[in-house]
Amino acid sequence: MSTEIDLIAHGERRLEWIRSRMRLLAVARETFAATAPFAGHRIGVSIHLDPKTAVLLEVLAAGGAEIVATGNHGSTQDDIVAVLRRQGMTVFGARADSIEQHRDNLAGVLDARPDMILDNGADLIAGVVERGTAGAVLGGTEETTSGGDRLRRELLGRVPFPVIVINDSPLKAIGENRHAVGQSVVESLMRITGLMIPGRRFVVVGYGWCGRGIAQYLRSFGGRVAIAEIDELKAFEAAFDGYRVAPIAELAGWGETFVTATGRPGVLGAAEFAAMESGTVLANSGHFAWEIDVPVLKATASRVVEVDDAIERIEFADGRHVILLADGRMVNLAGRDPRGNSLESMDLGFLLQALSLERVASSASSLVAGAQPVPDDLNREIARRMVTAMAASR
Repeated sequence: MSTEIDLIAHGERRLEWIRSRMRLLAVARETFAATAPFAGHRIGVSIHLDPKTAVLLEVLAAGGAEIVATGNHGSTQDDIVAVLRRQGMTVFGARADSIEQHRDNLAGVLDARPDMILDNGADLIAGVVERGTAGAVLGGTEETTSGGDRLRRELLGRVPFPVIVINDSPLKAIGENRHAVGQSVVESLMRITGLMIPGRRFVVVGYGWCGRGIAQYLRSFGGRVAIAEIDELKAFEAAFDGYRVAPIAELAGWGETFVTATGRPGVLGAAEFAAMESGTVLANSGHFAWEIDVPVLKATASRVVEVDDAIERIEFADGRHVILLADGRMVNLAGRDPRGNSLESMDLGFLLQALSLERVASSASSLVAGAQPVPDDLNREIARRMVTAMAASR
């Protein structure tokens, strides 16, 4: 019992600090407490459960929502789960959960029959479609590139309710994906490995907004950066931004560290692993742990050595080895001492979430079914609030 009490106390101390720095959400919390836009709604949530997301859930609860949530695989922080449960929320999951347990956690959220959804990776939305219960859902939001892709490919035409894709917002693209992800991924690489950035050869796979940011921050620390990108226009942009741009097959033997940022499965596979220099470091920044083909990597290994909880040494029969970080999961959230993105960027991003969900609650019938961008008026209103907040702090 004392362990649980200690866990809650630790989580509350962390949450108090984070809450004090998320000023946009603080205003939304006061507004929602007065207007109760989510009264009578049960919001099913799949999200990285850390102190920042906990503040978002508190804001939704202040607006009258009943919260039923689970973390994403490998990124759940147990002290935060303990705090949220103490606040009366139904929360599934633990950091040590297996992928099978994670699927059970998702099923637990779906069993609660939420009528609104806040999703990361479209797992809950896919679940209500598969169960045939999508007709009972008013609408929801999707946070990620990966989830937006699923909605527009795998789930295209199958979702009968509106889903506002937060990742489509230019605010999220610039503030969170480019600058916050870029900063936190590079920080995590440095913290987990202890390796020097200046002069080191990095390959960033994917030049979307996250890839742009990762490349920018690596170069700002003195890294030598190359880009692998199959989209011609993004490759063009990367070249004009001054990066070496080449196919992944050409870069596989050049890079000393690879960071995937595509949202797509299997972008680093057997052919790339076979061409890599001994000692190459592999990290993923995408939502799903599928961009590095970890099953193939380990199946071709002669030995896998767990160096610590965030580093594995994958040895091959030819004497080479590569280093895999965080088992191929999001390196800035599933690695050692995960910090994630900056507080200010998540304050911005989660205000997008909160106001988008409010729009769904109040005006779902005015929105089209399926994936759609954040309404322009919300983008502009939040941009004004963020610029005002930044000016006030100077």
